[in-house]
Amino acid sequence: MPAISHSIRVPEALENEIKRELARRGVREWSAGVLTLIEEAIRMSRAPGVVFVDARDGRRAAIAYSGLEVWEIIRFWKAHRDWEVLRSEFEELTEPQLRAAVNYYALYPQEIDARLEREEYWTPERVAAELPFSQRNFSGVDR
Repeated sequence: MPAISHSIRVPEALENEIKRELARRGVREWSAGVLTLIEEAIRMSRAPGVVFVDARDGRRAAIAYSGLEVWEIIRFWKAHRDWEVLRSEFEELTEPQLRAAVNYYALYPQEIDARLEREEYWTPERVAAELPFSQRNFSGVDR
């Protein structure tokens, strides 16, 4: 998709906040960083109850005040497609929190489906083969 150029005037106080946030995230390029901030703000506006959290591999959609990322809830939702089963599995979450996850998925299915695909890669067998040190009985010697 072609980029459209815009020129905006940013109040100094907001510029300082933007710079602080971009520095916290380790982003050096202002335009790219601001676009990410805008995109996240739009997504949070469209899916109330969803926030973005830092992860090892970038920023990800999560349910506010839950410690759970959207993909974790949607993985279960896709397996069962039953609201009552979903509520019983995540009984610590409120109905609005669960609806926020399902709503976010409805809006951005490609993002969540891509994450679910990456998660499916890590079967217990693959973890054991590729990350042997993660095994409970890891002795540090070849078997």
